[in-house]
Amino acid sequence: MRRTQIELADGRDLIYFDERDDAVRDRPDLRDLLPPPPASQLRYDPLTDEWVAVAVHRQTRTFLPPADQCPLCPSTVDRLSEIPAPDYDVAVFENRFPSLSQRVAEEPVEITPFTPVRPGRGRCEVVCFTDDHNASFASLPPRRVRTVLDALADRTAALTELPGVEQVFPFENRGVEIGVTLHHPHGQIYAYPFVTPRTRSMLTAARRHADRIGGNLYADVLAAERAAGDRVVASNEHWTAYVPAAARWPFEVHVAPHRPVPDIPALDDAERDAFGPLYLDVLRRFEGLFDLPMPYIAAWHQAPVRIDRELGHLHLQLFTIRRAKDKLKYLAGSESGMGVFINDIAPERAAELLRTA
Repeated sequence: MRRTQIELADGRDLIYFDERDDAVRDRPDLRDLLPPPPASQLRYDPLTDEWVAVAVHRQTRTFLPPADQCPLCPSTVDRLSEIPAPDYDVAVFENRFPSLSQRVAEEPVEITPFTPVRPGRGRCEVVCFTDDHNASFASLPPRRVRTVLDALADRTAALTELPGVEQVFPFENRGVEIGVTLHHPHGQIYAYPFVTPRTRSMLTAARRHADRIGGNLYADVLAAERAAGDRVVASNEHWTAYVPAAARWPFEVHVAPHRPVPDIPALDDAERDAFGPLYLDVLRRFEGLFDLPMPYIAAWHQAPVRIDRELGHLHLQLFTIRRAKDKLKYLAGSESGMGVFINDIAPERAAELLRTA
């Protein structure tokens, strides 16, 4: 893989990850752009012990443009985009409308003694999986999945070195039902200046397990699921895809490496090669469930940067809000108000449907 980094017209970074060693990526960004916005504000909620980002500049971000105005397609002589090159394999750039960034203009003023405020220091990046606007991740060849995975490893390693970053979260939102603002196949990476609530909860459970029984909780759960088998969707030498026994979503799959590793950079070559064929198989099963493009979120769970790394176990959580061909699962009172999920489909049935899709 060839890695080439350039600077966009407003000073943001863009990195090309090419599958050809002879790729030349020296075309400059000729746009006249305003400077990037300053960092957002983080406000602490003392009632839940959580941080909330207030990023008002995101109200002006691009929203579902037509294909001929897509900012993630390669630039042409008639239209300049976020990608100056006329083609690319995988491209990663700093988000133009970030929820978090290193561009801290000034320290925010305290709101109340109970609501600390601090700059939204971190970084948000966009990961373009292909220059083909009409593709999807499921349509990529395994070699491209490997390139994407190597790019995520590169960015995870780089972002962990930024001052104040505590967790790196790569993910993909797919489908207007999920709330995407761009149709082009892409993902994102958030580098948070705190450990997220979901990860803190998982680490608490993992620590309790280690203190009481010993061992890595996720590794033990994965071994139990592989032994039981009725919720396993697919597997190979290095990875298993299974529906969690307590799945929250109608169709939810974890794709996990058999070897406990904290993050994507820790995967070896064999594990990286084996991921693509299995994940593509799972995505195509998702697509085959209802013969419709499946809206989904694919979320990489990585260990925090500085604490409890031995408790983590890298895995990809893939889930959809579609519960039937003509029905979506909405987060209503119990889920949104209390955080208690109610699943309409038994995980064992979901796994069976995916295995036969």
